[in-house]
Amino acid sequence: MSTINKDEIAKFTKMADEWWDINGKFKPLHMFNPTRIEYILDVCSKHFGLDLNKIAPLKNIKILDIGCGGGLISEPMARLGASVTGIDASHKNIEIAKLHAKKNNLKINYINSEPEKLKDRNKFDIILNLEVVEHVEDLDLYLKSCFELLKPTGIMFTATINRTLTSYVKAIIGAEYILRWLPIGTHDWNKFIKPEELEKKLTDLNFSITNLTGLSFNPIFQEWKRSKDVSVNYIITSKKN
Repeated sequence: MSTINKDEIAKFTKMADEWWDINGKFKPLHMFNPTRIEYILDVCSKHFGLDLNKIAPLKNIKILDIGCGGGLISEPMARLGASVTGIDASHKNIEIAKLHAKKNNLKINYINSEPEKLKDRNKFDIILNLEVVEHVEDLDLYLKSCFELLKPTGIMFTATINRTLTSYVKAIIGAEYILRWLPIGTHDWNKFIKPEELEKKLTDLNFSITNLTGLSFNPIFQEWKRSKDVSVNYIITSKKN
């Protein structure tokens, strides 16, 4: 049993050299990042009682970034003081991430692996599943593995794309074919998951849902904002019961 979808891994491995090119194939994620980080910090400050005014507010917090790619989220989390482990099923992604972290003098534990192979049971305070679940092969195994890796007091962020007509128009037709933000074929609409479907899988594993928020793109200001609209992008925050 494995969560690896070889076609998906090959797809992202092919683009790996562009992870840190803000105008390259991962431009949408670079645009996404400020809003995602702001949301994560806001939730974490309330959950763990953190002082975000401190220089390193995430000090002593252990984070697992699954599907870390080139380290676009791992690096900001490390800069904020967290102890970060980033894993990815693509060897090339991990090599790119290691090289970039080294250039920036950041100590991040990057591993070429998938969650079901990690032995770090109940180790992490935070698990980040950001734009990953729509690319995995066995979602149930993936989420079960996450549950086992999360501390009893920890929280998990799962960001993905809803399976709606709107998401087909915006995330595939718009982002891939019209705006060319992403290479054609980056996403498979049939693999998108509705919030209620994801919530059901999480609660069946004994997670409880603490927050659901949407992320919407403003084409005028060219920026992402938190939103009540979950018809395309959304993030679910959950914790162990």
